[in-house]
Amino acid sequence: MSTVRVLLVDDQPLLRTGFRLILEAEPDIAVVGEAGDGAVAVELTRSLLPDVVLMDIRMPGVDGIEATRRIIREGAASHDPRVLILTTFDLDEYVIEAVRAGASGFLLKDSPPEDLVQAIRIVAAGDAIVAPSVTRRLLDKFATRLPAVRDASPPPGLDTLTEREREVLTHVARGQSNAEIARELVVSETTVKTHVGNVLAKLGLRDRVQAVVYAYETGLSRPGQS
Repeated sequence: MSTVRVLLVDDQPLLRTGFRLILEAEPDIAVVGEAGDGAVAVELTRSLLPDVVLMDIRMPGVDGIEATRRIIREGAASHDPRVLILTTFDLDEYVIEAVRAGASGFLLKDSPPEDLVQAIRIVAAGDAIVAPSVTRRLLDKFATRLPAVRDASPPPGLDTLTEREREVLTHVARGQSNAEIARELVVSETTVKTHVGNVLAKLGLRDRVQAVVYAYETGLSRPGQS
C-alpha cells in the first residue's frame, strides 16, 4: 500500500497539530511538512513533493488561492500535487476562486476526522471530492464574478469535441452523475465515463469540477440553466 504524502498549510498552529494527529494515525498517510502561509507552502511543495496539500484559504501574505494557483501552475508530469481546500463556509466566494485556481475540492474545517481522511485518499487517487452539483451551486451564486463571455466566438477547445462529447459536457455542467447522464442519453455508464474522460483529455482539464467551471466560463452553461 503506497503512502500518501500530505503537506499541512494553515496559519493556526493548533489546527495543524490537530490535523497532524488525525492523519498520522492512518497507516497509509504521512505528514511530510507544515506551513503557516502560502509562500512557504509553495516552497515546501517544491522541496517535499507532497501528493496532497491541505490548504487553508485565509492566511496573511500569500493566501490559499494564490498559493494554489502557483502550486498547480508549477506542477509537472512527474509531480502533480493535488490541493484540498479547508474552509469555514461551503458557500464562499473564496472557495470557487480556489476551485478555479485548480484545487481538487474543498472540505469544511469542522468535518469529521473520517471525512478528512477519506477526502485526502480520494484526492490523492486523482479524483475530485466536490460534487459537480455543489460546484454548480457555487457558480450560480457567484456567476457575476466570472469573466465576461464573448458570445461571438466559440469557447476555446470546444471545437475539438464531438457532438456527443459536447452533449455530455453540458450534462456534467448541470451537476449530473454518470448514472443520471446515462439514463437521460439512454447509453451505458461505461460509455458516459469514456466520453467524460475524452472531454477532460481534449480540454486539458483535471476533473469534473474543472469541467463545470470551464462550461460556465465559456458560456456553455449559464446560471439557472436547467
